[in-house]
Amino acid sequence: MNLLFKPRQRSPSELGRQLRELCMRLGANASADGSWHVADVPLSSDSRRKTLQQAKLVLYGEGVPEQVAQLAQEMYQQQLMPCLLAVMPRVEFETRKDIVQVFLALLQRQIGSRRPTVEYLRSHPSVVLMAFRGYEVPDMAMNTGLVLNEMVQHEPLAKILLYSDDLARFPTYIETTSFSVSCDAFKNLRDALLLHRTMASEYLQQNYDTFFAMFTQLLDSSNYVTRRQSLKLLSELLVDRAHYNTMVRYVSSEENLKRIMNALRDRSKHIQLEAFHVFKVFVANPKKTPGVEAILRRNKARLLTFLQDFLSDRTDESFMDERQYILQIIRWVPVTHMQCDAQ
Repeated sequence: MNLLFKPRQRSPSELGRQLRELCMRLGANASADGSWHVADVPLSSDSRRKTLQQAKLVLYGEGVPEQVAQLAQEMYQQQLMPCLLAVMPRVEFETRKDIVQVFLALLQRQIGSRRPTVEYLRSHPSVVLMAFRGYEVPDMAMNTGLVLNEMVQHEPLAKILLYSDDLARFPTYIETTSFSVSCDAFKNLRDALLLHRTMASEYLQQNYDTFFAMFTQLLDSSNYVTRRQSLKLLSELLVDRAHYNTMVRYVSSEENLKRIMNALRDRSKHIQLEAFHVFKVFVANPKKTPGVEAILRRNKARLLTFLQDFLSDRTDESFMDERQYILQIIRWVPVTHMQCDAQ
C-alpha cells in the first residue's frame, strides 16, 4: 500500500488542504445557506484517491494519536465532510468506498466518553441530511446509506434525522428505489426508532400525526417487502413499554384497526402473522375506545371463526398461546348482529 505514496508522508494539514482542493476541482461549492452543491465541471485525472487512502491510513492506525486528532480537526474546520459527500457522485466506485471508510473512522473515533465527530455533526445537521438524500442518487445510495447507518447509531444524529422535515422522504426512498437501496433505507429508519428508545418515544409523542402520516404510506404499500417490514416495525414499537403513550393513541383509532384487520386477510402468511402481532395489541388493550370496541363487537362471530383456524400450520407455542388468549378476549365481547365493516 505504501508504494502508492510519495516517500514523504504528508502532514494532516497538507492532507486536509489537498482534499479540499480536490473537492473544489471536482466542482464542490458551498452556498450562502451552508448547503453544498457540485458544478458540472470537466473531471480531471488527479491524485484524489491516493490522498484519501493516506487519510485512511492515518485514521485507521498508522498515524499517531496526535496526527489523527489533527486530521480530524482539519476535516471539521475545512468542512471536508459535506464537501466529500457533495463530490461523491462524480468520483469512481473505489473512491466512493474510500470516502465511506474515512467517514466511518471519524464517526467511530472516541476520546474517553466523547465522540468528537458526533459533536461536530450535531452542530452541522445539514451533513446528516446530505447523507440521507444520497438515496436520491442510485450510483452512490448504498455508499451514503452506510454512512447514514453509522450516523443513526448515535442518538444526537438519529434525532436530527427524525425531527427533520426530510423524514417525509422515506416512503419515496423505500418505494421507488432498487430492492437493496429500499432495504437499506428501511433499516436506517428502523435503527433510528429502535436504538434510542427514550428519544424516539419523545419524538413519536410530539410528532405523532406527522410520523404516522408518513408511516401509513408504508403500511398501505402494494409492495410485499415494504408492508411486511412496516407491520413488523409497528408491532415492535407498540409492544415496547417506552412507547406506551404512542401505543394507546394508535390502538384508539378505528381506521388503524380496520387497516390491520384487512392485513390479517392478506394472501401472504408472513404479512398475516405480522398483522396479528399488531391486532393483538388492539384486542388486549383494557381501555378500548367505544369506536374500536364497536368494530370488534360487530365482527365478533367472523373473528372467532377466522382466528380459530388462523395460521393453523404454525406450531410454536408462543403464537398458539397468544391466539387462544385473543380468542378468549373476543368471546367476552358482547355480540351484535350488524355487518362486518373492516373493509
